[in-house]
Amino acid sequence: MSAADAAVALRSSVRGSVTVDAPLAPFTSFRVGGAAAVLVEVFDESDLLATASVAASSGLPILSLGRGSNVLVSDRGYPGIVVRLGKGFEWIADGEDGLEAGSATPLPRLANRAAGRGLRGLEFAVAIPASLGGAVRMNAGAHNSSLSDVLDWVRLYRLGDAAPTVLPAAHLSMRYRSTNLDDNDVVCAARLALMPAPPGEIGEIAARMQRYRDHRAATQPGEARNAGSMFKNPEGASAGRLIDEAGMKGHRVGRAEVSGKHANFFLARPGATAHDVHRLLVEVQAAVLERTGVLLTPEIRLIGRFEQPDLLRGGGAGEAR
Repeated sequence: MSAADAAVALRSSVRGSVTVDAPLAPFTSFRVGGAAAVLVEVFDESDLLATASVAASSGLPILSLGRGSNVLVSDRGYPGIVVRLGKGFEWIADGEDGLEAGSATPLPRLANRAAGRGLRGLEFAVAIPASLGGAVRMNAGAHNSSLSDVLDWVRLYRLGDAAPTVLPAAHLSMRYRSTNLDDNDVVCAARLALMPAPPGEIGEIAARMQRYRDHRAATQPGEARNAGSMFKNPEGASAGRLIDEAGMKGHRVGRAEVSGKHANFFLARPGATAHDVHRLLVEVQAAVLERTGVLLTPEIRLIGRFEQPDLLRGGGAGEAR
């Protein structure tokens, strides 16, 4: 089945919007990359099931895209169906000792909601520009805390299954900036288990969150398009420090450059392409590898096809999903 035929089938079976040859750049923080053959903004879980059914019958690949804050989409785009979760997945429900929320809910909004209720444990998330679903997928974290510290369960739909299922957090194999979820797994909702703060400590929650906001503003670039940390920190080391010590801070490829403020952030200046960003990623990996013997692992997701790197021996920087 062609993408056009798949789009026709989708329009007759989902409530959400369906777009053919849809540019993906506007849905990513880098604002670069090509188009999806078909883009579906699903309204609810029934739309998810219908979209997965069409994808299976069409033979087209399918993947989910959250807020696009940690992805790099190839200039060639994605040759299948891209799913974005719509407003039906953006909600928060209060519980006695935590929050339940839809996966499209922004993490900072959840942190502020928890603080407003005097619940502690989610302060670290106040400056992380991700949706809850994306944060679960990559076990997002900051300030020595991560989502695995507070995640109770997820409502997960595995594309192709008959229905979503609820899984305890322990089943996700959550570790530093990763889980066992793949592109066929769509987080629909999750529960965060939080602790009520003693009355005398409620003010400290707000103060801690403000410190985290200030820290982000002081240490991370805000003047250009970026996707947050490009590489995971190797055990016992800082990726940013290794990049800086390799002399790559400020290094440029085309209109993409390593931030002069934080070397683990890449900036996509106006006119940048996904090729520029990817080539910069590879050149930074090669420089750090040559100097230290450490091959930095990308923290961002690569979507679509990228040219295999020629600067690395057996590296995985050219692999995409």
